[in-house]
Amino acid sequence: MKSGWKKFAGIMLVTAASIALSACGSMGSAEDNEKGYVGIAMPTKSAERWIADGNNMVDELKKLGYKTDLQYGEDKVENQVAQIENMITKGVDTLVIASIDGSALTDVLTKANEADVNVIAYDRLLMNSEHVDYYATFDNFGVGVSQASYIEEQLNLKEGKGPFNLELFGGSPDDNNALINYNGVMSVLQPYIDNGQLVVPSGQASFNQIATLRWDGSTAQARMDNLLSANYTDKKLDAVLSPYDPISLGIISSLKGVGYGSSDKPLPVITGQDATIAGVKSIISGEQTQTIFKDTRILAKNTIEMIEAINNGKDVPVNDTETYDNGVKVVPTYLANTVSVDAENYKAELVDTDYYKESDLKE
Repeated sequence: MKSGWKKFAGIMLVTAASIALSACGSMGSAEDNEKGYVGIAMPTKSAERWIADGNNMVDELKKLGYKTDLQYGEDKVENQVAQIENMITKGVDTLVIASIDGSALTDVLTKANEADVNVIAYDRLLMNSEHVDYYATFDNFGVGVSQASYIEEQLNLKEGKGPFNLELFGGSPDDNNALINYNGVMSVLQPYIDNGQLVVPSGQASFNQIATLRWDGSTAQARMDNLLSANYTDKKLDAVLSPYDPISLGIISSLKGVGYGSSDKPLPVITGQDATIAGVKSIISGEQTQTIFKDTRILAKNTIEMIEAINNGKDVPVNDTETYDNGVKVVPTYLANTVSVDAENYKAELVDTDYYKESDLKE
């Protein structure tokens, strides 16, 4: 296991020498006293959750005495590569990387390894590289199970109800989480598709058919437009498995455009993820049905526990050493749990826990 101790020891030696040589016996600078230097590479500011992730981590690391460098790639891989290279050049001890494209960073991860920098993949697994030390994420398979189970419950599928018409949407094909999420979804829904309780009129059920590049809501809206015009002129759509709130909102816009949302044509059950403000407002207003709350405070806390353990030479906390194979190695992983949220429990889960203020969720 790589460690930040070499760099830490070097900093302490320089600090000690500076103090000894100082005629006035002054204390070292604030930078001399910092515990370590953490580079945080986030994918974009266009999604509010990544802003929360970055800010939470910076705030907590600074409280513990770490220096931080937070950068956003704005969904451009070349930006993220350049930012990570710059962090390595500036001497970070640890990199926390939420990738734009999990398979596009192999070269820069090799550079990190050559510089003895610890690498923690954050939320999204870094693929095809042996130079990924740890992975901090939510239980993405469990997210898919929760989304699909919500549809199962709302349609009373366990009681044998059906058939119901269903359409499926997936996340971005360059994000390994999207495939894991899909596998969780299908572990619940596939048996109902097989026995005919769920029907997919479009016939589009494989991950490649339903994937939504960059998790983009407008892309999802355009696909929903096409699905409706090709398959639903004389059918009613009963449920949509959406993996992410902005995708859900794009789907809702498409559905409302052909008359869904009225008293005689209610919106289908529509799932989501990330409990974005817009998504929760939509749930409160009776349009989106459900979302998955991923508390970024917990993920930041787990990641910081990993950083602290690395820097202190202790066992790094992980709770999964079998599941997350990046194509080269199984990456030791620290999973955080998630919560299914709908109109019944959003206040208890989001407002009462101080994740949002009630005023945030008002129109």
